[in-house]
Amino acid sequence: MNNKQIANTLHQLADFLEMKGENTFKVQAYRRAARAVESSRVSLTEIQDQLEQISGIGKGTASIIREIIETGQLAMLEEIRLQLPPELPKLLHLPGLGPKSIYTLYQQLGITNINELKELAEQQKVRSLPGFGPKKEEKILAAIENYSEGPARIYVHQAMFVAESLRVKLSTIDQVEQVELAGSIRRWKETIKDIDFVVATVHPIEVGKQIVSWSEVKQVIGQGETKVSITVDIEGIVMGVDFRLVTPEQFASSLHHFTGSKEHNVRIRQRAKQYGWKVSEYGIEDTKTKQMMTFQDEQALFAKLELPWIPPELREDRGEIEKAEQNQLPTLVQLSDYRGDLHMHTLYSDGANTVREMAEAAKELGYEYIAITDHSRSLKVARGLSIEEVYEQWEEIDKVNQMVEGITILKGAEVDILTDGTLDYPDDLLQGMDIVIASIHSQFRLDEKAMTRRIIRAIEHPLVNIIAHPTGRLLLRRDPYEVNMDELFQAARDTGTILELNANPYRLDLKDTYLQQAKEEYGLKFTINTDAHAIGGLSQIQFGIATARRGWLEKEDVINTYSLSELKQVLRKK
Repeated sequence: MNNKQIANTLHQLADFLEMKGENTFKVQAYRRAARAVESSRVSLTEIQDQLEQISGIGKGTASIIREIIETGQLAMLEEIRLQLPPELPKLLHLPGLGPKSIYTLYQQLGITNINELKELAEQQKVRSLPGFGPKKEEKILAAIENYSEGPARIYVHQAMFVAESLRVKLSTIDQVEQVELAGSIRRWKETIKDIDFVVATVHPIEVGKQIVSWSEVKQVIGQGETKVSITVDIEGIVMGVDFRLVTPEQFASSLHHFTGSKEHNVRIRQRAKQYGWKVSEYGIEDTKTKQMMTFQDEQALFAKLELPWIPPELREDRGEIEKAEQNQLPTLVQLSDYRGDLHMHTLYSDGANTVREMAEAAKELGYEYIAITDHSRSLKVARGLSIEEVYEQWEEIDKVNQMVEGITILKGAEVDILTDGTLDYPDDLLQGMDIVIASIHSQFRLDEKAMTRRIIRAIEHPLVNIIAHPTGRLLLRRDPYEVNMDELFQAARDTGTILELNANPYRLDLKDTYLQQAKEEYGLKFTINTDAHAIGGLSQIQFGIATARRGWLEKEDVINTYSLSELKQVLRKK
């Protein structure tokens, strides 16, 4: 258990107690302890016998924290959970409703779930409660509508979690000979509408019966000999899934057909037509002889069309056919090329682990180096470091570099770009860092001219190496800033500044089309980083690599594939 997980458990305990109507002083004691845990720059698992020495943690809360650390759960929390109506905590998902408001709704109107809240709000019975009113009632109804609709698309990491869970289940069906993901998830698009599988079997009816019998199946939409469509619910992630049931001979053709984008497949059909052939999910048919050609794998199918195999991530009709015809497809960057993560956070700001824990986790991944880049002082919500705290962290990094062999820890910071484009730390402090990342965390709604100038001023700063998550988007939640990307790319080229592809699956910023443009038109180099706030976040690099591949990036385009000495040369160049 890391500090963030411990704090989250304490916050949840306080929420549940407040929804139950518990004594305010008791609730605040747990909230105070949670904040103390969040503020600690030492992992509490290492100082279990000294917890009472931390301001905000008393004898009672210390014993609770020890239970969380030792067991990974909290008996008191589970007891209170059982005392509350099971659907009541879901009201916390609605913006504007806190535990105190939920307690009022529960006690005054007997509301125990979202449907009951909607019904009584529509009858205008909520507005009369203390602390509510007509406007809050209207906001509650709007929040319920947004919550019930749910997102039309799902983040790629969530979709991949569901897909891998189903792939494991498919592998246990004896009649399944071969299975592979297809569609947008095989192309690693940033958000996914539904999941596609191609399944090779000579017993499609039996396979279909077993699929629809799974406990995860929420709804059977269709069940036939060639296709089964279902909706699944796996750990709260609800998605549609299509299973294409084909013969082993048809598998390669079906995999190709159901992988490519519509536009890519049109281009493939046009090419086949030149030979007098017709491409479908069943194979390639000679329109004169009516002979159907099937293939052992996709490579053989592409070879029949006199093309090299095109990686799934490129099958979007963004020039891949032309490059394939000229045998000039890029050798895409791979996860195995990656040598080190240059953007991560620790307990010093809003991370969940210590410098040493992040270093050891990165070493386990086989990395040669990492950079510790905690937030700068103006970002109070993320406990940004004061100048004195930066020097304190440097001392710790020096110690950890001596203790953990086989990996080098670089000193850095994620420095806020202020509204006028100046940086949150003075130059004399930045000069002492190995790497300086600049990014925006406030004032997102400047007009295009002001925002473009703001970012370019940071790009032009001689001590800034990297611009993190350059467009500021949060997938499905926040649109990118208004910024002139051509001017930004030009400034990066003029100054030798590196642009980041943030691998966090909620960001994936820069997006694939910008990566391709910046590489082909401006010759830029990039860095791919996880922006990890805990050890587990380091594994999200796979989503950054996938997006880089969609953006046509090769190993030499990504500075994280460089040796430490090569990396330092690039960082010093500016």
